[in-house]
Amino acid sequence: MWRAVLESAAVADAEMRKLRRDPTELLSRAVQPVLWLGVFGQVFSQVRGIATGSLRYLDFMAPGILAQSILFSAIFYGIAIIWERDLGIVHKLLVTPAHRSALVLGKALAAGVRGLVQAVVVYLVAITLKVDIRWEILPMLTVAAAVFAGSCIFSTFSLVIACIVKTRERFMGIGQVLTMPLFFASNAIYPLDLMPPWLQIIAMFNPLTYLVDVLRGAMIIGGSSVHAVGASFGIMLGVFATLLALAARLYPGLAR
Repeated sequence: MWRAVLESAAVADAEMRKLRRDPTELLSRAVQPVLWLGVFGQVFSQVRGIATGSLRYLDFMAPGILAQSILFSAIFYGIAIIWERDLGIVHKLLVTPAHRSALVLGKALAAGVRGLVQAVVVYLVAITLKVDIRWEILPMLTVAAAVFAGSCIFSTFSLVIACIVKTRERFMGIGQVLTMPLFFASNAIYPLDLMPPWLQIIAMFNPLTYLVDVLRGAMIIGGSSVHAVGASFGIMLGVFATLLALAARLYPGLAR
């Protein structure tokens, strides 16, 4: 057990070293939440047809944009794995005694740290737009835990896709196809009640819905969740455990 922890930490440290050498990716990802909150959010705040209860639409939307930022940055994480395979790095990792699940978990942990950086950016934008953020310690820790878990989920999902398709071109095509349906089939920018029944059913199987639930309940003053925070966290952890086991099984096949 302790050995697996050390192996995962070593992989995560290697991933973070890459980020420290080239932080431009984080800067480019920061543009997206600025546009969504600063432009889209400001415009749709004037629309009265979206029922958000006592919340301003911008307040309602801010947790959803944080979830979107996590999704969009983590879902393309797998492209780096394909690059590593082409450079021969995956082959070197696979011949080490490290357990396959530790290799996958280490990469997921590094993605979680990236997600926390994204969260800081969204918080700064939200403060600028005067979103009613909760500053108590427990809600902020809950947001941080949800961001970390969400990043782990979608980066591992991305790794599963990379292991299946194995080429950059196919991966980019599938990644682009999946991101928008995952985003719009969730409660990120509108309540589930506005969806037709068939889309509500799909949203219930969408892990992004549960991430938004936790964020909206913990991040915003007066925010409420469709599901209990504990239940949503439990579902997210269950999804991550399933994806982790699947990715660990598929990862050796990426080298072929």
